[in-house]
Amino acid sequence: MIPHPNRITIDLPALEHNLNQVKRLIDPGTKIMGIVKSEAYGHGLLKVSQLLEKKNIYALGVAHLHEALQLRLNGIKVPIVILCGIRSREDSEEVVEKALTPVVYDLSSAELLSQVAVRKGKKVNIHLKIDTGMGRLGIPYKEAGPFMEKILGLPGLNIEAFMSHLSSADEEKSDFTDTQIKNFKRAIDIARSMGIDPALNNLANSAGIMAHKESHFKMVRPGIMLYGGLPSPDFKAPLSLKPVMGLKGRILQIRDLPHSTPVSYGRRYFTEGPMKIAVVSAGYGDGLPRNLSNRGKALIRGKRTAMVGIICMNMVICDVTGMEDVMPGDEVVLMGVQGDQVITADDIAGLCDTISYEILLSIGTKGYREYIQ
Repeated sequence: MIPHPNRITIDLPALEHNLNQVKRLIDPGTKIMGIVKSEAYGHGLLKVSQLLEKKNIYALGVAHLHEALQLRLNGIKVPIVILCGIRSREDSEEVVEKALTPVVYDLSSAELLSQVAVRKGKKVNIHLKIDTGMGRLGIPYKEAGPFMEKILGLPGLNIEAFMSHLSSADEEKSDFTDTQIKNFKRAIDIARSMGIDPALNNLANSAGIMAHKESHFKMVRPGIMLYGGLPSPDFKAPLSLKPVMGLKGRILQIRDLPHSTPVSYGRRYFTEGPMKIAVVSAGYGDGLPRNLSNRGKALIRGKRTAMVGIICMNMVICDVTGMEDVMPGDEVVLMGVQGDQVITADDIAGLCDTISYEILLSIGTKGYREYIQ
């Protein structure tokens, strides 16, 4: 591998720890679908999926067919659920041939699946997506009965689960989440009245797992909590999660600047008195949000240092005034742990008015991940 000046580290033991934390919160017999869409939130689709399969996870959830095919082609054998569904006959052929499980939310894709399954003499497991209040993909829960009747008329399909998604489970007030849970139960009751009792009904995302026990049903879908992140920066987790991803750079140069010296683009920062700065080898080209300019922190020699000036594409500048032992080549932790200090994706997200999901994806998909075993 060609050396890179920065390191994106993926701590696989931390991932395993977080999976075990999920297991602590659910009842024995409740199955787990690990969400690994979008390169496992930037952590690496294949490596993460291999570890989760090794740890006996029941199923994996991806966004689109190409991710599912990548897993099957690399030997992943557990059930794989395609959360965004499929659209074409070609997609249906792959689903049936590779024993994949698509989410179904319209009749046209169900009809295509049925036709291919019958022709190949196979049965396809599907998850029916019910909209209980998210206002995104799905059949409105009030229309679940007529839709199920049509699906039941299609040979070759097995309704393995009803699924829905919680929109606000990370909020302190639970009224809307309670309503979504009730709506989901109504859809299940309709199914049972029609003689259908799917084995893997699932509703709970990470926030649901941690804060809404009633949303667990027969399977849960942890995503962000597997990677040590929170559903939102202010969410109060009931257990200890470990950050899985880290971003580390190196000091390129140390400089002593006089009072009132402009630092970086646009002169958005001026030194207040003599200042020592460290120019570090990572910037927004490495996934650091530019919104961290003049507000972010980095860890150098185990101490929290302030980012000063506008973050550049490949560099960020840190205030190391008073740190006599710092020198070029020193490691700089921009996200992760150094000594007894930690900077999490949620810390960064909170400063940038976003969520840890976006931070992890921005950093993790740069292509130079190192896996810590």
